[in-house]
Amino acid sequence: MFFPDFTLEERQVEGETVRLRRGGAGPPLLLLHGNPQTHAMWHKVAPVLAQRFTVICPDIRGYGLTQSPPPSADHAAHSKRAMARQLLGLMQGLGHERFQVLAHDRGARVAHRLALDAPQAVQRLALLDIVPTLEHFERTDMAFALGYYHWFWLAQPHDLPERMILRDVEDWFDLHTGREPKDRSFFHPVARADYLAALRSPGTVASICEDYRAATSIDLEHDRASRQDGQKIACPLLVLWGAKGKIGQWYQPVELWRQYASDSVDGHAVASGHYLAEEAPDEVLRAAGEFFTS
Repeated sequence: MFFPDFTLEERQVEGETVRLRRGGAGPPLLLLHGNPQTHAMWHKVAPVLAQRFTVICPDIRGYGLTQSPPPSADHAAHSKRAMARQLLGLMQGLGHERFQVLAHDRGARVAHRLALDAPQAVQRLALLDIVPTLEHFERTDMAFALGYYHWFWLAQPHDLPERMILRDVEDWFDLHTGREPKDRSFFHPVARADYLAALRSPGTVASICEDYRAATSIDLEHDRASRQDGQKIACPLLVLWGAKGKIGQWYQPVELWRQYASDSVDGHAVASGHYLAEEAPDEVLRAAGEFFTS
């Protein structure tokens, strides 16, 4: 069964529709997905965590079936600050002023900004398969440019990448998610169908590209300002990364994140590729179970 005992809901946050699943009981735990996915990526993890926590799994702004703002010259609507602010509003609207966060990929970048902008709200933070955006760009070399080429391609001016993706959404999805070779049965069929339906929904692909355009512009402005001000993650931080992916090859993730946090930082590699929650859910659950407080 897919997300047993979870409700599928839509909530209004500052006039925009946010789709989410919610289930369980206990302290609130926010789960944030990555690109090009939806909240459905948590289907193996969320039901287990719901035995201890009230689990909230939204589609982040512009992804899934959460409302997609139109592209803009400054990309501000898709900045991690704006995306984080919406999620903070969502949690507050659900009655959760303080909560813990588990986030993957693009959602983890939003969670990083959320922890900086709303330190009073984020109690504990777990990030999957990322290092800070600033570090990627400031350390860019041939390996990164080739390995994460999509960062530069998706950030090209509107609507060049959008037109190319929309010519064959499913083919692009398979190519994009197949950097570590996998067949079409890799993703749960219900999750895969949700990912593809979202990509075909008007505005989603443009929002994904805007997310990456924001990362090369307004997000860097915000991140550099935070660094200049000495602003760091103020709560305990757990970082996990896929042993088959690039993060552990290119960086020393725990040591790097310690430069961006003022509280404890711990972490380790997981026996998976990029999609930790779907490839190695038991390892993610074991680490999350030890880290998050109930």
